[in-house]
Amino acid sequence: MALTKIGKEGITGVSNAANATFLTATSAEGVTLAGTLAVTGVHTVGTNAVATSEGGAATINIAQGLAKAFCLGGNDASLTNSFNISGGTDNGTGDYTYAFSNNFGNNFLSASGNCVSDENVILVFTQDALLAASYRVECRNDSTGDQDEQTTANICGDLA
Repeated sequence: MALTKIGKEGITGVSNAANATFLTATSAEGVTLAGTLAVTGVHTVGTNAVATSEGGAATINIAQGLAKAFCLGGNDASLTNSFNISGGTDNGTGDYTYAFSNNFGNNFLSASGNCVSDENVILVFTQDALLAASYRVECRNDSTGDQDEQTTANICGDLA
C-alpha cells in the first residue's frame, strides 16, 4: 500500500494539490478505517457492500436490503410521489397498474402497501400482478365492492 502526501509545492501536472492526501490500495490489500469517514459528493457502492446491524450481531447486503420502487398513487393512477415508477394506468374504480422505470430481473418480487382511505378498505395485489415491468393493485371494501382511493406500495426484488 502506498500513502503519498503532497506538499505546498504540488506535483507536476496537478494544480491546487497542496496538502492533498492520496491512498492507493490493491483489491488484495483492502483498507480498514477506524473512526468516522466523512464522504461528500456522489459515490458508487458495489453490490457486495454490507452494513452491520444496530446491535452489531448481523450484517446485511445493502443492495439486496433496499426497496427498489415505491409509489403513492392518486385515485386516478396519477403519481403523487414515487421512485422507479414511470407512470400509472387507471383500469377502473380502485384498479390501477403502475409501470417501473427500471425493470426487475424477474417476477419474484415482494410487495406491501395499503389504500389511503377513511373507510375499511384493503389493498390487493391482483393475481399475476407483480411483473418485472409493472404491478397491478385494487382497493377493495367487503361491503361496497371496489373503492376509488389512493394507494401506496413498496416493492423489493432484484433489478435487471
